[in-house]
Parts: sequence; C-alpha cells; structure tokens
Amino acid sequence: MSRKSGKRRPQQSRRPAPSRPQRPGHRRVPAPAQQPPRQPASNPGLILLAGFCAALLLFWYYHLLVLNQLTGLSAGLAMPDQLIGGFDAAHVQALRAAMDADAAGQLNYVHKTAGVLFTLFLASATLLAVALHVRRRVLRWVLFAVPLGFAVVRLWGQAAIDALLHPEAAGSPVDAGDVALASALTVAGWVLLFGTVALAAAVVLASLARSFRRKHTEAGID
Repeated sequence: MSRKSGKRRPQQSRRPAPSRPQRPGHRRVPAPAQQPPRQPASNPGLILLAGFCAALLLFWYYHLLVLNQLTGLSAGLAMPDQLIGGFDAAHVQALRAAMDADAAGQLNYVHKTAGVLFTLFLASATLLAVALHVRRRVLRWVLFAVPLGFAVVRLWGQAAIDALLHPEAAGSPVDAGDVALASALTVAGWVLLFGTVALAAAVVLASLARSFRRKHTEAGID
C-alpha cells in the first residue's frame, strides 16, 4: 500500500465569475424607495384670513346695508342696533308706532341670521388668532374674554331689542327698565366690537413682526 503524502495540495483559488456584459444603452435603474403618502397640511393662516374676510363682509351686509334699508319701514328712524350711544324710551315708543308687525318680524329675522353670523364669525376668528399667536397661556385666557364677551353681549342685546319691538308689546307701555337694559347691552356690544377688532389686529400685527425679526436674524441681517 502506498503511503499518502503528507503534503497537501494547494487549494485552487476561485476566480470571481465574470460579470455579464451590459447591453449598450442599458442602465440599471435603482428601485425607488417607497415613501409614505403625503397628507395635505392644513394652513391655519388661510382659515384665519377667511374668517376675518367673512366677518368684514357680514358687517357690511348687516350694519351698512340691511339695517339702513329697514329705516324705510320705520319712517326714517334708526334701528336700535345702529345707535352707538344707546337709546331711550321715547325712541322705542316712536319705533313701535312706526313699525308694523311685518317690519318688526323682518328686524327679528335679520337679527337671527346676519346678526348672529357676523357675531360668531368675528368672535371665532379672533379666538383662533389669539390661540395661534399668543404663547403665554395665562395671557391667552385673559384675551379670550374679549371676543367671548362680545359674542354674549351682542346676542343678548339683539334679543332684548326684539323683545321691546315685539308686536305683542306694542300695545303696552314701554318699560323703562327693559329699555335701559337693551340700551346698555347695545353700547357695551359696540365697545366690545371695537375691542375685539383692535385685539385681532394687534395679535396679527405682533405675529407678523415676530416673523419678520426671526427671518432677519436667521439671515444674519443686523
């Protein structure tokens, strides 16, 4: 028997398989990575702008158009909503004598439609502006009181005016207490209206100023 040699044969190194020649003009295109579908991001600024534009349009329609047209049904007497300084019992009595049931019903309808919509749009847009642009929580809740108070006082005042001019109340004497309440609510509603508009303008302008300063700081402009 032949003895096996103690020497081991050197193992042949495997050569890498030659790559297949690519056809001219043929390129491997990597498979695109799957990306999650993009969801449309809501822009609160657009919602805010739409709310203020709607409130401005409703103010024009309610105060400058419809209530002025109703003076044609009241012998030229102004509607109580238009009197910024308030009104007295004599004005209410004159309106009762000049306005019939249809005219009082039209004023009530205007209050429930344009009056309510204008109040809610302006108050909601101002609340959104404060919530978006006021960072301090305590200050934010304090500022919320202005548009909320405007909404409550305005709607309450409109209801008080409708109660004074209701056809069933036309034959009874004017209650001085009810007139004083409706007049005070009307004056307070105008004051809170101006306060709400001033608050909304101040909050938006302050936010724009902060954005302007931040962009200048990031750009390195002194």
